[in-house]
Amino acid sequence: MTIAPEVERLPFGDFEGAVQALRDRGMRLSAPRRLILKALFAARRPVSAEEIARSAELELTSVYRNLEALERHGLVQHVHLGHGAGLYALVGAGEREYLSCERCGAVRVATPEELGPVKQKVTELFGYQTRFTHFALVGLCPECSSSSAPQAAGSTGTNRAASPRVAGPAG
Repeated sequence: MTIAPEVERLPFGDFEGAVQALRDRGMRLSAPRRLILKALFAARRPVSAEEIARSAELELTSVYRNLEALERHGLVQHVHLGHGAGLYALVGAGEREYLSCERCGAVRVATPEELGPVKQKVTELFGYQTRFTHFALVGLCPECSSSSAPQAAGSTGTNRAASPRVAGPAG
């Protein structure tokens, strides 16, 4: 299992701010790192390392190595939105938490504060301090939960696409 690092998230609002944050941490901005950051800024949702490698025309091992370094330094976080590969997103202005529909693959991005009451209830009931930054809160989106013909996860109607539909704050 992949472990999400406990690091201080670096605030930045744009590409140049991210570059400056890297340099402030003493990191070089290599050509692959620059391409990976540009691919992450261009993405409007969390993306896989494979998608980044394709769009940036880089070797997959280089992408993984650089994403790991960027995550260790608080610029990137990875998240698991149900079944499939981990996805990567810029941290930027703040931490994001995720809700994922197990039927259609829709993803809702939320701030930790928006999910505060849910996390508080889990703490009250079980004593766990929870967060949904690494693993999404999984269930059915409003559209799927209101549909008249429920489908079991894994049926032919299930969409576990690598490109989830994302709603919420810019992710």
